[in-house]
Amino acid sequence: MLPSEIVRQVRRIQLHTGRTVADVLAGAYVSVFKGRGVEFDEVRPYVPGDDVRTIDWNVTARVGAPYIKRYIEERQLTVLLLVDMSPSQDFGSADRSKREAAAELSALLAFSAIYNDDKIGLLLFHDEVDEYIPPRKGQKHALRVVREVLARGREDERRKPGLRRRRSLAALPRGAVRHFLKLIESTGGRRRSTDIQHALEFCRRVLPRRAVLFLISDFLDEGYLDALRSANRKHDVVAVRITDERERRFERTGLVTLEDAETGEQRLVDTESDEFREAVEAHARERADRLNRELRSAGIDTITIDATASVVEPLLAFFRMRQMRIRR
Repeated sequence: MLPSEIVRQVRRIQLHTGRTVADVLAGAYVSVFKGRGVEFDEVRPYVPGDDVRTIDWNVTARVGAPYIKRYIEERQLTVLLLVDMSPSQDFGSADRSKREAAAELSALLAFSAIYNDDKIGLLLFHDEVDEYIPPRKGQKHALRVVREVLARGREDERRKPGLRRRRSLAALPRGAVRHFLKLIESTGGRRRSTDIQHALEFCRRVLPRRAVLFLISDFLDEGYLDALRSANRKHDVVAVRITDERERRFERTGLVTLEDAETGEQRLVDTESDEFREAVEAHARERADRLNRELRSAGIDTITIDATASVVEPLLAFFRMRQMRIRR
């Protein structure tokens, strides 16, 4: 049975995102992701009575007999949410963690899909695949997707007593200050770091046909770019980066113990130091710029969600960008 807190969160997200989908997102979603309505199936010999406009003149010329193109109704859209469950997603400096922001975004996408009679599925991952829910239709199924995103994080906390949700400056995701601090090697416990490549390879095996993949992560990982390019050749991949304001800048709060959320490594730092704060901000900018360049070079559209701000506005901006591209 789910804890009462999870149930309340699911209900709150359902009420909030349900209104948003009905009022704002549904039209934008369908205009961006729906295709022509038909897709090519095969060519077959011409039969008297067939529409001459469907004749495939290239095949006809090659074989010396008339052939026509046959079309079938386009399959319903399949949407798969790939949600990063690594411990760095537990970080949050305001009213919600990055994981909760990911859950709200998942709800918006899931309810948009079912509102348009599409299928929605879920893949939860960290350094391996945690759970796979095959794409299906229906509101109950969409609610299950949202529930699993929230509940999985709670299960991880219970299994690992040392992992707790952090809402202060006492924890930063892996890599946030790496160029400034030489972190010691982790000595205890199995790492649960992000492995995007493994998740994408799993998708290749379980999705035989084209789908829309929303990869929701903080992208604290390396070596996944080739797998991302390969996935985007078959599917429509959208990268959603979840971040937090405190991952980009520090306030003056004196001596602070920084803990790597995925390895448990710790260092004491002085946030009064201008050098330290400038180094963290420079690293955050460089990392974000590099990620944007890499994704752009791979032909991947990107959405950036700040856990301390609105989830709806960046998603709407993405839909508008796609609509403008389609009109061109």
